[in-house]
Amino acid sequence: MAVNLAELSLPQLEGLKGQFEQETEFLTSSIAQLKVVQTKYVEAKDCMNVLKTENKGKELLVPLTSSMYVPGTLNDVEHVLVDVGTGYYVEKNVEDTKEFFKRKIDFLTKQIEKIQPALQEKHGMKQAVIEVMNMKIQQLQTQQASQSGTTKA
Repeated sequence: MAVNLAELSLPQLEGLKGQFEQETEFLTSSIAQLKVVQTKYVEAKDCMNVLKTENKGKELLVPLTSSMYVPGTLNDVEHVLVDVGTGYYVEKNVEDTKEFFKRKIDFLTKQIEKIQPALQEKHGMKQAVIEVMNMKIQQLQTQQASQSGTTKA
């Protein structure tokens, strides 16, 4: 259903503008969250390059938290445990793991590409509402100026 913005009152336009602002903030936040997850998958996929036979037996630091590590030794360079969601881990070989991360990255890229046009559309709608609001405010100011001019004469 199309609505003629020029027919709406200023309070209605203000409400519509607020709604579009909320929707654009939500979509912007969603894209940002998807990009954070996507970056984690890209980093995880890049880390798979360390798992080479020449690195077997090498010492490394194993993270316990984001700021605490313990020394460890790389024993298995052919298999990793992958968090596949909701607390489930699956043992995979290196190539399957790289492919898993690639699929996740591609999926997130497609989701971001789906949201982007909706965000641009909502932003454009918000701009259209703001333009109509400014036009109506200018009309009101012009009317008030002409009314005050006629009452003085």
